[in-house]
Order: sequence, then C-alpha cells, then structure tokens
Amino acid sequence: MIFQRSIKNEVSAVGVGLHSGNKVRIVLKPAKENNGIIFKRTDIDPSIEIKVEPKAIKETRLSSTIGKGKYKISTVEHLMSALSASGIDNILIEVDGAEVPIMDGSSMPFVYLINSAVICEQKNPKKFAVIKDEIKVEEDEKYAKFEPYNGFLVDFTIDFPHPVFKEENNRVEIDFFKDSYVNYISRARTFGFMQEVEYLRANGLARGGSLDNAIVLDEYKIINDEGLRYSDEFVRHKILDAIGDLYMIGMPIIGKFTAYKSGHELNNKLLRLMLEEKSKWAIEHLDTEDKQTASLAINYIKEKNNFRNNYLEKIKWYLLN
Repeated sequence: MIFQRSIKNEVSAVGVGLHSGNKVRIVLKPAKENNGIIFKRTDIDPSIEIKVEPKAIKETRLSSTIGKGKYKISTVEHLMSALSASGIDNILIEVDGAEVPIMDGSSMPFVYLINSAVICEQKNPKKFAVIKDEIKVEEDEKYAKFEPYNGFLVDFTIDFPHPVFKEENNRVEIDFFKDSYVNYISRARTFGFMQEVEYLRANGLARGGSLDNAIVLDEYKIINDEGLRYSDEFVRHKILDAIGDLYMIGMPIIGKFTAYKSGHELNNKLLRLMLEEKSKWAIEHLDTEDKQTASLAINYIKEKNNFRNNYLEKIKWYLLN
C-alpha cells in the first residue's frame, strides 16, 4: 500500500512577493493524515486558513490565487508544483502576507525547502484521482484535457508570436513515472514580456519582479545575461505551473494531461469540470500486492525514489559549483 506523506520538521524561508515587492516569510509545518494542504494567513487577526481545492481558486489572471472572503494568497502554483512532485498530501503552510514569495521564479527553492524538512510516511492510504474517460475544456483555440493513462503524462504546447519562441521548442511531453521532475522541470523559471512588466508596474504590480526571478523578453530577445536554463524553458515552466494548478485537486492524478496554450484559468476550469463529471474518474488506492494496481504502485514508488536521488544529486552539484 502507498501511504500519505507529510513533513517531519518545521522549516521556513523568506523571499520577495512578485507583485507587492514586500518581504514574505513562509513556514511549512507537519499536518495529520487526511488534513490535506492548508494555507494560513498569519499577518491578520484572527488568522484565516484556506484549504486547497479547485473552488478555492479566486483569481487566475496573473497567477493562481486562493482566497476566503476578502483575504487572498496569490502565486501558490510554484509551491503547489513542488508539493505535488514531492508527494506531499498533508501540510500546513503559514504565510505572513498576501502572496507566496517568488524566490528565483522556479519551484526548485521549494523542492529544497520541502525536502530539507524530511518527508515522512503516515498511516493512512494515499488517494489517487484515476482518470477513466476524457474530460476536456476549450476556449477558442485553447484547450486542456484529461485522458486515461497508466501513469502521469503531460503533453503541453505553447504558441507566442515572438521571434524567441521557436516551433521546435514549443512542445514538451513528459511521463513523470519515468522522467525526472527535478532534472527536467523544477528549474524552469517564470517569464514575461517587457511591455507587460511596464504596464503591471504602472498599475502597482510586479514590484518584486526582476531578472533574478524571471526571464524577461523585449521585442526581439531575452534580456537576461545568462539566457535560458533549458532551450525549451518557456514550455517547461508552463508544465511546472500546470502541475501546481492540477494539484489543487488535493491528490496525484493518474492519467494524461494534454494542453494547448492553456494557463491558470483553463487548468482550473478543467478541475472544476472534473468535479462535475464524477463518472469519468475515481478515487483509488495503489497497492503493490493488488494485481490491478501493483504495476502503477511499483512505478510510483520508483518515481519517488528517483525524485529523491535526483534531488540529492542536484543539491550536491549546487554545493560543488
């Protein structure tokens, strides 16, 4: 049987909010079985808790923003992506501001933070959302869909009218039961266009954005001196975002996710449709001793073991370089 996971120790980090530019502190704390992922605003009195679920998403224009009443926490997707990749089911995330810090614009700092807390197995079986039939949302030419698949496969295509975006680097397909999130996805940074950044700043947003936490493009080129971390970093970051957005369902998905020009809004609409079309998916457990799920269970365990090994190798490389 594959069991739920939390962290053993409390850990914290401080960074800058992408839009406010304010210093933000987050604290990750262990949580009991079946608690799920809960964000807590500690800068208000009384503090409020927001449990992760598709309907907790209140805004998607610039990031995935969760909320309760008039209070919100924005830019949760990179941390959610790292939690998904690390296999965390139950955790309390305290934030002393209205947004999760942007860090370097990728999820790697959060992967490090989570794993430095020591991941531990709990007593209750882990829940998986197993896709049984196609679930699809469309908006004009954009679409996002789930299909049955014996694993977790992501096939993502982007299309931006800009000379830096080459057709051969606009699509990536990754089977996360075989390929490494740490190596192929975790370091992909968020990106934006100079004219958009200028507009956002004129409207009091993107105050914490810089070349240290985003790839920025002018009309013709990337203006970051170091360039890209991957030749197809843009679409890889879209996959990073999507993994975080989809983990708002509160459990790993067994199936294929295909997206064309999708973003936070469409990803969330897909989850909401999934909740409506209950006959097209099921909550199941994976067990190495069960004939029907043994193969998936073994592959999932291998993937999480490989994730840990790849993480340790990556940290060793950073320390030596």
